[in-house]
Amino acid sequence: MRLFRMYLPLIILSLTLLFQSSYLAAQLSSDEIDQLVEECLEKFDVAGVAVGIVKDGKIIHTKGYGFQSVDTKETVDAHTNFAIASNSKAFTTAALAILVEEGKLSWQDKVVDHIPEFKMYNAYVTENFNIQDLLTHRSGLGLGIGDLMFFPDGADFTIDDVLSSFQYFKPQSAFRTKFDYDNLLYFVAGEVIARVSGMSWEDFVDTRICAPLDMERTYSALSENQVTSNLATPHSTEKGSIRTIGHFDEMVNGAAGGIFSNVDDLCNWMLVHLNQGKYGADLGNVLFTEESQHEMWTIHTNLDVNRNPRYNSHFAGYGLGWGLTDLLGNLSVSHTGGLPGMLSRTVLIPDLELGVVVLTNTESGGGSAFGVISRTIVDSYLGLDDYQWMDKYYEYHQNRKSSGDEVTTEVWKTVEAADDSHIMVDDYIGVYEDNWFGKVEVFEQNGQLWFKCYRSPKLSGPMAFYKSNSFAIKWEYQDMNADAFAMFGLDENGKAQSIKMKGISPNIDFSFDFQDLDLRRIDD
Repeated sequence: MRLFRMYLPLIILSLTLLFQSSYLAAQLSSDEIDQLVEECLEKFDVAGVAVGIVKDGKIIHTKGYGFQSVDTKETVDAHTNFAIASNSKAFTTAALAILVEEGKLSWQDKVVDHIPEFKMYNAYVTENFNIQDLLTHRSGLGLGIGDLMFFPDGADFTIDDVLSSFQYFKPQSAFRTKFDYDNLLYFVAGEVIARVSGMSWEDFVDTRICAPLDMERTYSALSENQVTSNLATPHSTEKGSIRTIGHFDEMVNGAAGGIFSNVDDLCNWMLVHLNQGKYGADLGNVLFTEESQHEMWTIHTNLDVNRNPRYNSHFAGYGLGWGLTDLLGNLSVSHTGGLPGMLSRTVLIPDLELGVVVLTNTESGGGSAFGVISRTIVDSYLGLDDYQWMDKYYEYHQNRKSSGDEVTTEVWKTVEAADDSHIMVDDYIGVYEDNWFGKVEVFEQNGQLWFKCYRSPKLSGPMAFYKSNSFAIKWEYQDMNADAFAMFGLDENGKAQSIKMKGISPNIDFSFDFQDLDLRRIDD
């Protein structure tokens, strides 16, 4: 669900490193792919990887590498399921395309026509917000806004909370003028599907997409996937050595990132797109029309393009659930996905009848691994030279980690050396509330200030004095790097009246949008 979400810096890196190839290279053989993946497993400390490739209407490579879990040592195969996270968004747009073709809605329908209680940050936007606006990251709201309702998992927010939250957010740009990736509006799209079709998003995806495409081992929710033992476990290297972490729990619906799938099934998914919506024997069945695919693969929100000589790209943008650009005159249709310990990339080159999907189960090296593997394979089909993606991603990966570690280490050194003898604990203790996130409490526990969120129980942890009126919070939740600052606003008597927050690490995932909170004391 994180992008395109958390790996936008890697995408930017990939584009800024490009230069013109000097000679043509052959396509990678299966043995060369095996060698490439095995090197990525070791280089980026990744537990497991699965790779699927389709070409000219056929599945030519499906294979697993490494471990489902470093604890059990069960190996990954072509049928091992991974959370595909934001790669689920294309399933949501395909589901809507099916409903459009059935005449049950239009792409230009206003959201309030189907969800009357939907309310944005002003009346004009509310009245004009249409179905495509839900899918194209052009709402005017900031990057990842409201994701804190679902990151970390385990919170009790509902679709009703999502629908009522937008009125409280502050826009960062004018409506329909700027790309800022979001997940919450895809939840709303899932609710549109439920209200229009009469079945949940999960049931619609299962019965109307996965079943026809013989994606028999694909599940629209973790609860369904628990019936199979062939399930990759998420891992983290945030604390040094690789370790298993828990699966991300259910969200209000899976429309933004809920699907679990495997490379064997996802090859069928790529083929239906490369075949303009057709599938089955002699392509005699139609999941969606070529007209719908054109709509999904049309740029609706522009992005900056780096006019690099290697790929000679001229455009970039976001369609409906897909990122779009051109590589040496060929359309490239792609998306990434990320949940804690589960990172993936899908890329289609329709002009070459090529599709590549890479699934990984380790944070944070999985993002580098899927980048190296997918780009090296695609480059080979484009006839480009070996660009040494492995070395470039590794350098970026190490530099990013090192610079982030330097910042966080310095913060905690400052905390350790700080003199907190002047702190009047009672001035900070109290209950504070944000309009969309709800209540938090600052209280004393065993002689130390403590912070807890009422609706997101994993966001609880001790507070340590940092500087001025700022404290550093070390969450009990440590599956991801999400520790945060709490900055108190005081009244004329020195008593805290408000809290603003932000992440400590520059590498914090954008879905931890602490900066969007406006907590006000309510216990006076």
